[in-house]
Amino acid sequence: MKKFVLASLALVVASADANLNQVSDAAAKYAVDTYQDAQIHTLANLVSYPTVNKSGIDTPDNPDFIGFKALLKMKAAELGFDYQDLGYTVLIGMGEQSDKVTVVTHGDVQPADASKWLHSPFKIDSTSEPGKLIARGTEDDKGAIATALYAMKAIKDQNIELDNRIELMIYLAEESDWGPLEEFMKTYQQPKYAVTIDASYPVVVAEKGWSLIGSTFVGTSQQTSPYVNQLQGGAFVSQIPEDASVILHNATAENIAKLNDNVAKMSNVKIAITELDSGIKVAVKGMSAHSSEPELGHNAIAHLAEVFKGIELENNSDGQAIEFINQLIGLDLYGKQFGDIAYSHDFMGPMTVSPTVIKRDGNAITLSVNMRRPMGKDEALLKQQIDSALAQWQANNQVQLKETNIVIGTPMLLDNAPHAQALLDIFKHFTGDQEAGFVSIGGGTNAKLFDNAVSFGPSMPGKRYTGHSEHEFITVEQLKLNLKMYTAMMIKLGNM
Repeated sequence: MKKFVLASLALVVASADANLNQVSDAAAKYAVDTYQDAQIHTLANLVSYPTVNKSGIDTPDNPDFIGFKALLKMKAAELGFDYQDLGYTVLIGMGEQSDKVTVVTHGDVQPADASKWLHSPFKIDSTSEPGKLIARGTEDDKGAIATALYAMKAIKDQNIELDNRIELMIYLAEESDWGPLEEFMKTYQQPKYAVTIDASYPVVVAEKGWSLIGSTFVGTSQQTSPYVNQLQGGAFVSQIPEDASVILHNATAENIAKLNDNVAKMSNVKIAITELDSGIKVAVKGMSAHSSEPELGHNAIAHLAEVFKGIELENNSDGQAIEFINQLIGLDLYGKQFGDIAYSHDFMGPMTVSPTVIKRDGNAITLSVNMRRPMGKDEALLKQQIDSALAQWQANNQVQLKETNIVIGTPMLLDNAPHAQALLDIFKHFTGDQEAGFVSIGGGTNAKLFDNAVSFGPSMPGKRYTGHSEHEFITVEQLKLNLKMYTAMMIKLGNM
């Protein structure tokens, strides 16, 4: 009798799951058939606000963010959702159930260099590359916001009953300052399930920790032997730099021959050498990428330093920075030259180490080196190894760094999230990829601030992630697939 009861119960559960899948499939189809054009139109409106956080003005006081939030409020009212403006965070909700599913996104974006875009980075370009929607924020993360809104709308239209409230959280300083969200989370009721839609598929259950080594060089030049100045490169810390340049003075024939020999050995980057009245300008054009995936870009700063390998330069700030990069980083992506800091995790992969931006303040130059750190090494040990490598480099080069700022981020590994398998099943269903599994990323999302959050899209595995690059886009077909999967996700988690 007991076996019969258990078997009957299993049949009931299987039947309920089958019915839910039928409802999800029908709703996903309805969402795309009804709202594909609407989500593209809304995305175009969202990216038109240059929501880049600026020093000296708080996000809630920034006119671009005020306008952006006004648009979100209008869309929430139009689609029939409740809306809360909590300063740095906006909540858009559907349902009044006591339990909730929080879908986590962000509305701020990284800066964009307009000179590197065919059209304005804050206006959707849908014509220059048919099938692509090119603009800052399309992939990171305004495309996901638009998709989530219309997934919710499709569920509402179909009168699908959910056991849990769906709450879309849009944070407005994810790219620059997690402090206000960390404070907000002290009073925010933890959801039954949390999903960030700010990463990649199939399902992200591990994230590396965002880390930084910021070293400041101060030195003067006698200007009697070969030296460099006006060193510059990079745009912001979380982007693999696309441009870097420096001017070489007092170059000997031997220096020029070595420089040309170094250049001839390089690939993947374009190097321009220009004779000036005051010296020789060396400029490198690489390819930008998100610094969590340095292998997808070509680092202009690292390659610029490589141009000067084997050339003895005077020990001014610019020369020190170049020697630092060559000796401790080079073209390697994993810190293998940086003392003993390199390590790897079986699932999360290796720590990555990338020079990303150079800032000048008078005679001082600060080089930011962005690291993405997996599980597998104690924070105190990593800090000790960084300090040791820096001390050894200073001693070897008879240089005293003015200061060094070290940030060691905390990685996340969530291999027991109760909803991860459900999301993986949705991905397999809509893509047909039955070999898909859980993944780890180098980036860090606000998932770290929730008790059990995983990430689900919006970018596909095996595709180059374009967020943080100077050619950010999302495809029309990807938006369509995302709308199907996010609709199914909300229905599934809404009833778990």
